[in-house]
Amino acid sequence: MNEKFARVLKVFEQHLKIERNLSVHTIRAYLGDLESLFSHLATLRLSDVSKLELTHLRSWLADQSVKGGARTTLARRAVSVRLFTKWAFKNGFLTSDVGASLAIPKGHRTLPHVLDAGQAQLAMDSMAMRAGEVKTPLAIRDVAMVELLYATGARVGEICGLDLPDVDYSRNTIRVLGKGNKERVIPMGRPAVKALEKWLSDARQSLVNSTSGAAVFLGARGKRIDPRTVRSVVYEALIAIEGIERMGPHGLRHSAATHLLEGGADLRTVQEILGHASLATTQIYTHVSPARLQKVFMQAHPRA
Repeated sequence: MNEKFARVLKVFEQHLKIERNLSVHTIRAYLGDLESLFSHLATLRLSDVSKLELTHLRSWLADQSVKGGARTTLARRAVSVRLFTKWAFKNGFLTSDVGASLAIPKGHRTLPHVLDAGQAQLAMDSMAMRAGEVKTPLAIRDVAMVELLYATGARVGEICGLDLPDVDYSRNTIRVLGKGNKERVIPMGRPAVKALEKWLSDARQSLVNSTSGAAVFLGARGKRIDPRTVRSVVYEALIAIEGIERMGPHGLRHSAATHLLEGGADLRTVQEILGHASLATTQIYTHVSPARLQKVFMQAHPRA
């Protein structure tokens, strides 16, 4: 990447951090997309952002498609570049917003795998049984984390960022900091509350050190737990369940949303629990199981 591109990218990165207040992972994705674009521009012998045109952007997306890029990836990259050109025009790097008319490829939405209610129960029971047998702080912690992920539908980053004052036992809720630093309060059921209380009262203190701070969940060395560790715990917890492919924390989030809707929760409530900015995002969870479809039909149709 030439020096001019690198300088513009650095300024844009600061915009994403300070003005947009985006997460580290989101910023990394945006910058990765733009680095790919700038590399392509270099092959076109374009060395100045101010010379960017719509044909260059279309050429880049076409090149990505030829190289086997999935439609969902192409759609995300188109969104990234449109955000960039809008910012670049506003800040004088471009004379017009050349990306405004860039078409966004429609991705094929595929639903993540979900646990059914019986599989979720089996997973929680298996973890609790293992914790009862080995009785180590980490095993007790793992039960609490998985129970909380499934009970609340929270994102893995939100669980990792949870602090002790964020837990409200009087209301059985947790307060999390979601995307865009937006706070929300999520209810949790009795099994999750019980598992969390056991971790905090019986096991957490054995891992606490000067690096722990107020973090609810700690790693083996006492620091705030990281998302990679949580993912490993969830993979391990669900790997033995028959019929379930490799599933991480997002699978538990999706399962929680699905079970809420199947249990009668309205879409707006699930949106609030999940912390979605748009109701359209929540609608991906509205797939209906055949059993639920049959039950509703029998209850609602006058000729059922």
